[in-house]
Amino acid sequence: MKPSDRLHIVKGSITRLTTDAIVNAANNQLRAGSGVCGAIHSAAGPMLQTECMKIGWCPTGQSVITDAYNLPCKKVIHTVGPDLRPWAADKLAESPERLLASCYDTAISLAKANGLKSIAFPCISTGVYMYPKSEAARIAYDTIMHRLSTDYDGEVTVCCFTDDDLESYRQLTD
Repeated sequence: MKPSDRLHIVKGSITRLTTDAIVNAANNQLRAGSGVCGAIHSAAGPMLQTECMKIGWCPTGQSVITDAYNLPCKKVIHTVGPDLRPWAADKLAESPERLLASCYDTAISLAKANGLKSIAFPCISTGVYMYPKSEAARIAYDTIMHRLSTDYDGEVTVCCFTDDDLESYRQLTD
């Protein structure tokens, strides 16, 4: 099977997907936030927040893994995307492009290390963190395709919540 056959772009709620893992677009403190992060925490139940509090912190561009609790997947991989809001962007340790690519790369590495054969990503950093949607989609697509072409033999789904996000990915895959 070609790598492109193992990448799926869908629209919907990531909390309903039955992939082995879903990815949470988290904040550094791993606290329940708004958007996809809030939806994942709400659907998983309070034990997810308890486990996240034990972990305590995740650097931008990195990922950590937890149980999924009440979600239909097996695991939740939390990754912290770059925050491009004006008051936060100047605090980034690396370029936003490198940090965003690292989110996808480290999440796939955790999936692989934990024997997870399917992983679903939301659109990372394109909501509250203000990453331009089309640029974020290109970085995500390039990073995911590189991993599917080299060392991850599983399936990857990108779950878009908005039509704008979906269109950004469709332009890359058509």
